[in-house]
Amino acid sequence: MRIFAYLYQDLTWEIKLEPAIWGWEVEQVYQDLDWRRSQLHTLLTDCQVDPPDFLLLMRLEDLGESLTQVTQNLTKLETLGVCILAIEQPYQSANFPTWQTPEVAEPELDHDINVSSSSSQILVLLDAIQAEQRSRRIRHGHAQNRIKRRPPPGKAPYGYRRGKDRYVIDRTVSPVVKDFFEHFLLYGSLRGSVRHIARRHGKKISVSTGRRWLTNPVYRGDLTYQNQQVLMDTHTPLLSREEGAQVDRLLRRNSTMSPRAASAPRSLSGLVYCATCQSPMTISRVMPRGKAKEYLYLRPTKCPDKPRCQAISYDKILGKTIQSICEELPQAVAGVNQPILSQFKQGVDAEIAAKQAVLSQLPELVATKVLDQSTADLRGYNLQTEISALKSRLAQLPPVNLKEIAQTVSIDQFWMDLSESERRFYFREFIRQVDLIREGKDCDVKLNFMF
Repeated sequence: MRIFAYLYQDLTWEIKLEPAIWGWEVEQVYQDLDWRRSQLHTLLTDCQVDPPDFLLLMRLEDLGESLTQVTQNLTKLETLGVCILAIEQPYQSANFPTWQTPEVAEPELDHDINVSSSSSQILVLLDAIQAEQRSRRIRHGHAQNRIKRRPPPGKAPYGYRRGKDRYVIDRTVSPVVKDFFEHFLLYGSLRGSVRHIARRHGKKISVSTGRRWLTNPVYRGDLTYQNQQVLMDTHTPLLSREEGAQVDRLLRRNSTMSPRAASAPRSLSGLVYCATCQSPMTISRVMPRGKAKEYLYLRPTKCPDKPRCQAISYDKILGKTIQSICEELPQAVAGVNQPILSQFKQGVDAEIAAKQAVLSQLPELVATKVLDQSTADLRGYNLQTEISALKSRLAQLPPVNLKEIAQTVSIDQFWMDLSESERRFYFREFIRQVDLIREGKDCDVKLNFMF
């Protein structure tokens, strides 16, 4: 018993399958990876010379680019006595022997059904073939746009408009998006930034829309397609790489806090915890009657002890936090293994450089006809997505000059000269949590750094 198999795939949007996927011992596998289908022609020629007993297909539409080609090739093969089985469709040739149906044939067809039932089933299959081929043409067109670094179908994101082959900044509304990003980077409050553009520009958006703006790669000059692959530097960004990295860090940090703490104006909001009762500390403001001065206190919100842990002066804890960060930050940074970090970064940079070198060689390979244009375009697209993934890994690493940064911010006057909003930004860059340790009526702080 001789068995052939034919496999067709469009590598612009499909993942290449291995020939040994049939679950049955196959003598010869014919596999086409582009529209020219040279292996299909070879299969038809071989079947005319010495036809096999069986031919396995994934789906019937693999036999041609159109419904006419499929039906012609199907008729030609069955006329030669080849029993055809479609793995992913309820089709097998009328002359397919039921006692030899392979395990992959599911569901099995009842050969006692009448002719009218078989005819109706064939009509349903023909409609399915036509619909699937139309779908494949659409997906191939979308894949070609991805390979050529063109935007995906649909409306351009707010702040952009569709150009000839890329997104172009819409000068009339892009200031709204830029102002939204600047406000978020300054205050770290998503809801506050949404209210800001509604008040200043009259642009009302939901909080979820604002979060999509902050995480959308389009505003950083990149494109993300339905397959989640990212291409970098495809158009002019509204948010720089450094600002994008800051946005990501702020979002990660804010995800561990309540929305009110994340947007609170005080620099220690959401960071202080009581080491005695493990309760988060909230900031309370007190203004005595007849006095303009206000007093700020930190008090536990979920203290289980009785009596409850007492409130403590906010300014006192702020001063101790600044003193501790100036003393402990250089030591904490010294514990970070900078040589390994630097070595890892150099390795990723070398890998990026190697892929960029291959990318630069593709035009020459096309000119010398080593590669055709479609193959070179697909290879270039894959290289660009791999480079984008490597650059994303680099963006998540701590800066190599972390020691120099630590020396700069380990000065008391640096913190004193900052506003509360600026101080909050730097606190959340370095500090994960501040533990308040009570020592009778006095107290101390213990800092848990981000690294």
